Amino acid sequence: MRSKSVVRLGIGMVLLVFGLDQATKWWILESVMRPPRVLPVTPFFNLVMGWNRGVSFGMFNQDSAYNAWIFTGLALVIAAVLVVWMWRAESRLVGIAIGLIVGGALGNAVDRVRFGAVADFLDFHVAGYHWPAFNVADSGITIGAVLLLADALFSRPEKPKNKATNQASEP
Repeated sequence: MRSKSVVRLGIGMVLLVFGLDQATKWWILESVMRPPRVLPVTPFFNLVMGWNRGVSFGMFNQDSAYNAWIFTGLALVIAAVLVVWMWRAESRLVGIAIGLIVGGALGNAVDRVRFGAVADFLDFHVAGYHWPAFNVADSGITIGAVLLLADALFSRPEKPKNKATNQASEP
């Protein structure tokens, strides 16, 4: 039996991640990166302007006219499947996790439709090594995936409340 509160929580996460993602991208594109440059913020963090035409971490980052449409369609199909999962979820953690992933997927899909690529601007680095630039949507997707993995690894199945009923139904 699904819980309406799980669905509401998940939808809230979708709206939060999507809204923060689009707002930060607007701010970066319209205010901060005019002109595009590297802005050091801390010794380990910069704001940069990058365009990812591929998927996570720049994989399949070719300048193909079809990439934006293929990856947008794929993201929307995955988001739809995840929404069905969220609708059936009983755990608040699963609802939050799926909401984070769907919000991120939709945020990046909007970029692909608008720009043909995803705007990435968060650049973390240490000892000359730079993590691939990313954005709020990518963060939501990653955190959501980690939460789903944690739920799968560490959640305990509910024990039956009435042991006698379960024993009577077994052959």
